Amino acid sequence: MIHTMSLIHDDLPCMDNDDLRRGKPTNHKVFGEDMALLAGDALLAYAFEMISKTPKSISADRVVEVLRIVSHCSGAEGLVGGQVMDLEQEGNPNCTVETLRWIHVHKTAVLLKASVTSGAVIGGANKDDVARLGDFAEKIGLAFQIRDDVLDETQTSEVLGKTAGKDAAVYKATYPRLLGLAESRNQATQLVTEAKQILEKYGERSATLNSLADLIISREK
Repeated sequence: MIHTMSLIHDDLPCMDNDDLRRGKPTNHKVFGEDMALLAGDALLAYAFEMISKTPKSISADRVVEVLRIVSHCSGAEGLVGGQVMDLEQEGNPNCTVETLRWIHVHKTAVLLKASVTSGAVIGGANKDDVARLGDFAEKIGLAFQIRDDVLDETQTSEVLGKTAGKDAAVYKATYPRLLGLAESRNQATQLVTEAKQILEKYGERSATLNSLADLIISREK
């Protein structure tokens, strides 16, 4: 829900101004900017309502910790902060790789980190395991966004389900713009390798998460 909210708001004319998402007209193109803004607001609120409905068999302490994680990832030090910096750097020829990494970590990776660590907390993982899983998720989240940057330059709108080439058209800060396509692919692959190394201590129990990491850099849309 929070991810969908971020996409609805991201597509608005005052943000990335896009007309296509998942192969269909964006929310504001169908329902208007006012309804798109409110739809995103409602989804964000509904996400927290859903967390509050966690079964009573899960301790209140764990639920509160998940609320803290998700609210942090959604706010000024997470998704919102990343989007602000993304807008600030649009058209800036002096954006550094360090700044771009900060944007991608806060705009994208933080959502994967919240998802993975929330599951770990609900499952009763200790603090060390939660931290380790958070590091894993941050790396694959950054790899996901780098792959997204690459696909924006190499795929068609029909395949992506969104407007291809949009990043270059508005001179958005991306890994391919700063490092080139080949090095961007290398960076994404290295991040996934590092992420999987973090999970080595879990053996076969990490198979599902490792498969997710592989999918992130092999996806074509």
